[in-house]
Order: sequence, then C-alpha cells, then structure tokens
Amino acid sequence: MRWTPGNRSSNLEDRRGASGGGGGGGMRVGLGGLVLLAILSFVFKKDFLSLAAPGGGAPGMTMESGAGGPVASSPAEDSLVDFVTFVLNDTQDTWTKLFAADGSQYPPSTLVLYRAATPTACGTGQSASGPFYCPADQKVYIDLDFFEELHTRFGAAGDFAQAYVLAHEIGHHIQTVTGTSSQVRQLQQRQPAQANQLSVRMELQADCYAGVWAHSTAQRNLLDEGDVDEGLAAAAAVGDDRLQRMSGTRVSPEAFTHGTSAQRMEWFRRGLQSGDPDVCDTFSAR
Repeated sequence: MRWTPGNRSSNLEDRRGASGGGGGGGMRVGLGGLVLLAILSFVFKKDFLSLAAPGGGAPGMTMESGAGGPVASSPAEDSLVDFVTFVLNDTQDTWTKLFAADGSQYPPSTLVLYRAATPTACGTGQSASGPFYCPADQKVYIDLDFFEELHTRFGAAGDFAQAYVLAHEIGHHIQTVTGTSSQVRQLQQRQPAQANQLSVRMELQADCYAGVWAHSTAQRNLLDEGDVDEGLAAAAAVGDDRLQRMSGTRVSPEAFTHGTSAQRMEWFRRGLQSGDPDVCDTFSAR
C-alpha cells in the first residue's frame, strides 16, 4: 500500500506502557496461542484463558513515553504505529466524506494500542480476543502483536491485510453511530435463538464497510499490486469455519458468530467493488 507517515493522530491512544490490569505468573504464550485458548474456552465452556498471563517487552527495544508509563518500542514497531495511524486517519477521513455526502456528521472513533490486557468500557480487553471494538466507549483496541500472528499463524501477510483488520473495526464504529448495533442487540435479546446469526450479519457488514474504504484507496491509486489479494486473504483467515478447524474441532455452523471465510471475502469484495455503503445491507440479504 502506498502511504506516508504523518503526525500521530489525536484519535490515537497509546497504552502500550500501561500495566493493563494483568497479574503476574501464569504461562506465557503468543497471541495465536491465546486465540486458540479463547476458542477452547468457548467450545468446552471452561476458562482456559486463565492459563495465560501478560508478557514483557523484548530485548533491544528503545523506550518512549506513552500513556500509563514508558513504552518499549522497536523501530519496526514504530513504523507499524505510523502505518496504523495512517490507516486510522484515512479510513475516518473517508467516512467523514461519506457521511457529509449524506448530510450528516461523522463522529470519529479512537484507536487504543495496548499490550496483553487493558480496561475498556466493555470490561477488560485481552489480546486473546484479537482486535475489537467497544461500542460503550466507541474505541477500537489493538495489540500490535496480532499483526505478526496474522502473518505467521494465519497466513495473511502484507500491510493491506493489516489495513483490512483496522478498517473492519471502524466498520463496527459505523454500525454504532448509525444505530445498527443497538438495534441488533435488542433483536438478540428478543430472539436469543437468532443471536449468532445476527452477529454473523453484523460482522459481514463490517467486512463490507472495510471494502467501501478499500474502494476509496483504489480510486486514489494508493493500492499496490497484490493489495486486494492481501485484504481478501485476511478476511478468509478469520472465517469461523477456518478458526474451528485450526482449533481441532468440527465445523459447527450453529456456533458461527463472524461468518465463513467465503462469506467474509464475498462481503469485503462487494464493498470494494461498489464503494457504496448501501450495498452492505447484510440483514436483508439471503
């Protein structure tokens, strides 16, 4: 992806130097291991996540000041922070223009960088959940280690794969500010048997919204050859069916909450091809 570093955004909150509320002791595992522990916890209804604990920084890192204390950061991580800042700003600039074209104002989200665990308005956020959006505080939370796991463990390499992840989470912010999220939560409470299916439709819509932003980058010649394939690979990498296979369990459609790899690729592609948020009505689609 063609991008240039800029000033750190006022919508970026760096908590990498904070303690995060995790305790000492426990087993140190990578983010991929934490993802598998989360899946096992869901499948077997037991708390496997308690086996893991927040880890420390790596040798050879430089120290920078940040929210909650000094931040251990390498040059490679500094570059990654610059990149996610660019994507955050560009994604939100795109949605600002789309909202304005519709006669409304876009309220920006905040991106929180953290390590291991951090307090949120939705409870304690943990790396095991991967990047996530909290509608209660309208913030996106990312442990940057996830991007390495996205590449090495899930096979989705490239900067546009990383960009897709952030654009998807901003898609959940769009759902919050437009009222879609609250409507879905009310439906889930009234129709608990449909809760998972409604969750899948929410996630696929966020994928489509990520595609809408990707369309904008293509229009502005920001995409390199292979970027679209990287985004599609990332969408496929986090499909429910693939994650269940990775966990060693059978594929159980009734347990899906995000959609299959094929569905996630399809809805990302729809947004990418059209650039129109109106095509992202996953709730009316069959």
